Amino acid sequence: MKRVIVSVTNDLVTDQRVYKICNTLLKMNYNLLLIGRKLPNSKEINRPYKVHRFNLLFNKGFLFYAEYNLRLFFKLFFLKKDILLSNDLDTLLPNFIISKVFRKKLVYDSHELFTEVPELIDKPFVRNFWLKIEKFIVPEIKNCTTVSNSIANYYNTKYNTDFKLIRNFPYKTTTQKTDNFPFETSNKKIILYQGAINKGRGLELMIETMQFINNTIFIIIGKGDLELKLKEKITNLNVSEKVKFISEITPKKLKKLTPLASLGISLEEDLGLNYRFALPNKLFDYINAKIPVLVSDLPEMKQIILTYNVGEIINSREPKQLVNQIEKLLKKETSYFEKKLEIAKNELIWENEENKLIEIFENLN
Repeated sequence: MKRVIVSVTNDLVTDQRVYKICNTLLKMNYNLLLIGRKLPNSKEINRPYKVHRFNLLFNKGFLFYAEYNLRLFFKLFFLKKDILLSNDLDTLLPNFIISKVFRKKLVYDSHELFTEVPELIDKPFVRNFWLKIEKFIVPEIKNCTTVSNSIANYYNTKYNTDFKLIRNFPYKTTTQKTDNFPFETSNKKIILYQGAINKGRGLELMIETMQFINNTIFIIIGKGDLELKLKEKITNLNVSEKVKFISEITPKKLKKLTPLASLGISLEEDLGLNYRFALPNKLFDYINAKIPVLVSDLPEMKQIILTYNVGEIINSREPKQLVNQIEKLLKKETSYFEKKLEIAKNELIWENEENKLIEIFENLN
């Protein structure tokens, strides 16, 4: 039985893409080892394959990446391996070196345009460091996958590579409204955001817009760097009864809460190519829960709306204009989007998308 070692820099708990990919590889009878890291508040995980999480001295910044990559290199060096699966640029260097030293197959899965994330745009030295790694390694990799057509086209044009598209669809599920939010929501419409609370996610815009919407609650599920700043904004704008936070929860719990919403949002700003080319997981989670969506006027998200008619594309990023579009959306009957959501829900699922991954692993170069 061939052994695949999968590596990622997060704590594995909420990374649904890695979770689904590992399940597919397990179904293909590979012996799996998943490597990540453990944070002080990381939840325990139970998987039907081996998992190793590093306890690191540093958990952010340059020292974190240096420590993680060094420890990953030595871990990979001494382990039995047949195939290496590197997730994102921040795990690629040790995987690439080990693949060359031991002549093993390497698969690279790029979850985003790492060198174009907003956090690096204003850090030219750090960004150039990662760009050098990208330019040195990516053109040499034969087995590459990514999450959107735009990202695949970007890499293939820039580096003459052959990135294949494997979108991050959820598993097919039965929509069930089997849970409740931990605060009163009766007789009110719910607008939902789920995901990282980071720069450029449109959350400030939505909080400002909530000043002008009545009988509606905006719920943010997740955690991130901007959480404290957003809570201050909520207090200053006096919308604490209209905007509620739920800290990061398990994917299982989240699937029970999402269908309770009336509208899901994905209002990323155009802060560089990573956001411009994004195809967020939450968009498909909303569709899977059969709730309509409001998305940014960015190519990948826009195409989903134009193809499946499961929501609308934002007309304006000015709060007093945005509120009009949201109120009209919320007034539409459920049946307006129901049939379209049902079609999209049955098409945009991992059970359909995983066949591309299976084909790649059955024909590794």
